[in-house]
Amino acid sequence: MKSSIKNTLKTILPILLGVFLVWYSYYSTSEEDRSEIIHYVKNADLFWVGVSVFLGILTHLSRAVRWNYLLQPLGYKPKLFNNILIILTAYFTNLGIPRSGEILRATALATYEHVPFQKGFGTIVTERVIDLVMLFLIVAIALFLQTDIIWGFLQQKGFNLIYLLALIGSGLLALSLGMYVVKKSNSKFALKLKKFLRGLLEGILSIFRMKNKWSFVLHTLFIWLAYIAMFWVIKYTVLETVDLSVSQLLVPFVAGAFAMSATNGGIGIYPIAVSSALAIFGISKVSGDAFGWIMWISQTLMIVVFGAISFLILPLWNRNK
Repeated sequence: MKSSIKNTLKTILPILLGVFLVWYSYYSTSEEDRSEIIHYVKNADLFWVGVSVFLGILTHLSRAVRWNYLLQPLGYKPKLFNNILIILTAYFTNLGIPRSGEILRATALATYEHVPFQKGFGTIVTERVIDLVMLFLIVAIALFLQTDIIWGFLQQKGFNLIYLLALIGSGLLALSLGMYVVKKSNSKFALKLKKFLRGLLEGILSIFRMKNKWSFVLHTLFIWLAYIAMFWVIKYTVLETVDLSVSQLLVPFVAGAFAMSATNGGIGIYPIAVSSALAIFGISKVSGDAFGWIMWISQTLMIVVFGAISFLILPLWNRNK
């Protein structure tokens, strides 16, 4: 019963949070500002929106190819079209139930390509670890390229360098102590955590042992460069953001990337996070909100349309299996 309640809360709470943030975003703006944001969204240049959506589709195709590079060393090579359908369906289900897509991917792969669930799921975890490493790399690049303006913004908000360094130092100290305690502990939790961390490390290192490691690396770079590009082209849909550089747009890109994990598909929080980050560069709240909503709506509609189609086609395509 407790497990059932916990799982229900995991599903419902992100949705409720997203709905609340949509409500908050709506009622925290004036009627005039809301009209202007809606005007931007309704009149967004469909060419640039289309380019962004096209780049988004390419990232899913690249993911499908990259997935096989992880599966081949295990002795499996699923059909590429099945990989595409499974990945799009997984992203679609993630909009309803957070992280359900990962389970669905491994289950569908086992059903239609006869890859054992554990092995398929292991490759998906490895993918997620690699993507997390790429995200933190982009965070580091954004901080390096925009150090002055980010620090100036933080100072305006009352952040103190000494307090910030003390906070970072305390965090690193706590992390070091925690790792030391876990390393020395033989408790069930510590053993599970050590096993999990070893698995993650092995997953990352396995890339360098695979046959197509450089192809895997190139696809990973393409996916993340395409993510940045599909975000960058949206600047042409809002007049105030046209002159922003790639290095400046990396800051709201990172903010949006982290926001995506807070609610189902970033509902509600994604436009707020992007708008807040754009404010660092002097972009008005109206233009920032419009940018965030155009980006979120276009990509979410892409997932809904292609994900729903893939959900219907997948069993039909494999009806003889």
